[in-house]
Amino acid sequence: MSLALYAVLTALVAVAAYSLRGVGRRPANYPPGPPTLPIIGNLHLMPKEKPHLQFQKWAEEYGPMYSLILGTKVTVVLSSDQAVKDLLDKRSGIYSSRPDMYLGQIVSNGCRMLLMPYGDTWRMIRKIVHINLNVKAARTYVPYQELENKAMLFGFLESPDLFIDHIRRYTNSLTTQMIFGFRTTSIDDPKLKQLYSGFEKFSELMGETTAKLVDLFPILRSLPDFALPLRKYAKELHEKESELYVGHWLNVKKAIKNGTAKPCFCVDLVRAQDEENFSDELAGYVSGSLLEAGSDTTSATLIGFIQAMILFPTVSATARSELDLICGARLPTLSDLPNLPYIRSCVKESMRWMPTAILGVPHAVIRDDEYMGFKIPKGAGVLWNVWAIHNDPARHPDPRRFDPQRYYEDGQTAAEAANNADASKRDHFLFGAGRRLCQGMHIAERSLFLAIARLLWAFEFHPASDGEGGVLMPDMDDLTEGMLVQPRPFKARIVPRDEGRESVIREEWAKMGGLLDGEGQWRVLPEGLIWKEYDSAAKTA
Repeated sequence: MSLALYAVLTALVAVAAYSLRGVGRRPANYPPGPPTLPIIGNLHLMPKEKPHLQFQKWAEEYGPMYSLILGTKVTVVLSSDQAVKDLLDKRSGIYSSRPDMYLGQIVSNGCRMLLMPYGDTWRMIRKIVHINLNVKAARTYVPYQELENKAMLFGFLESPDLFIDHIRRYTNSLTTQMIFGFRTTSIDDPKLKQLYSGFEKFSELMGETTAKLVDLFPILRSLPDFALPLRKYAKELHEKESELYVGHWLNVKKAIKNGTAKPCFCVDLVRAQDEENFSDELAGYVSGSLLEAGSDTTSATLIGFIQAMILFPTVSATARSELDLICGARLPTLSDLPNLPYIRSCVKESMRWMPTAILGVPHAVIRDDEYMGFKIPKGAGVLWNVWAIHNDPARHPDPRRFDPQRYYEDGQTAAEAANNADASKRDHFLFGAGRRLCQGMHIAERSLFLAIARLLWAFEFHPASDGEGGVLMPDMDDLTEGMLVQPRPFKARIVPRDEGRESVIREEWAKMGGLLDGEGQWRVLPEGLIWKEYDSAAKTA
């Protein structure tokens, strides 16, 4: 080797070493956190399973705001209600974007609202969604909720072992009606199964170590697919997901244009597409994202609720006493909500006890900021540690106990609680924060109240038998992995409380049958729905 070449190589090594000298280290003015190693920072400490437990331990050690140095990136973790209020709510103008999530964006082709950075496209979509999901609009969907709830109750009578499937059909069918104008009538519907299977795979992918590594070290993205097999898998997920979401959209768009569609959210989406000229793929993902959000989170919360009723039987006994006093032999209705404070508290406690967005979906700050005397650098991921807040014993004594009494005096809706100026008065953090606050929370709350009130009114929940005289108790700590979690499938013995209640359910479902055609779709739609007919002639003139 010539002396000149040796000198050049030495210089290059020196430059590389100098440029990497700070990578992986925590600057002195950043929020505290666990000790780092050069280059990798805290990567070696990141858990592969149950990350919420480790993040909770770090919160106990480093306080309400700590930082994780992950290679070239930094993540700031907020673990108190006040920190979430101060940053994600009060400073939402700079804390409402998303960090780069490379593989998630491949699955979504950049069109999933959940992962979309804050900008013009996101704001346009949010405006459309707000018109259709605001509190006034939510009231018009009650007939849908009534129908699907009674269908779920009937399903519990006919095949109680399939309670998870009946819950999923309940939340999915409500959502398909609002978004696309059709009911999901069977627990065996292939598109229903595809939705839940696909979203579970997407959530798992987002929690994969490799997915995080390609975000933290972008140079890895230059690897070919054979060296980065998770990218190939993400592309395959996109093909299947796009087939479902864009397929739903194109079908309903065609029906809207020719005047055969039933009123639904996509009527407004077609109108917006005509005005804004965005792609069918984006429209498909807007409607598809609402479908997955409306189907998955509410169903996961209800599955967790049934698990809690098996593990904490005194809760169901107290709830039934209230229901029997107020409702007697009739089904509870939404008009009973003010007179059922314990049931309302069960709804809140279900969302606290089993938060599906267990570590939230990270926000990103778009410029340098300072909080509690520490710097939060531009581009940092900002994670709201839902699990730690919900399980803070100072906030919720004996937090792993399912205890609705915590909320007995709390008459706020989730939206009112999220907007309460006193952070300590917020009930739970399941619906997000700031400008990313879930717009469908009014609908979700009503669906949860109806389901929880009526399931407790109608049924008893017991652990399943192991076949040898023992019982199979579900494990509250056995959760699925990924960005969004829920209890892993468990068995339960679900039986009607008495013959009278069983008869009421059958009679109520028989009444609903008169509203449906031979395919189980609405014969005549309920009055009062918010959508106006799409005037195709005006749009094509």
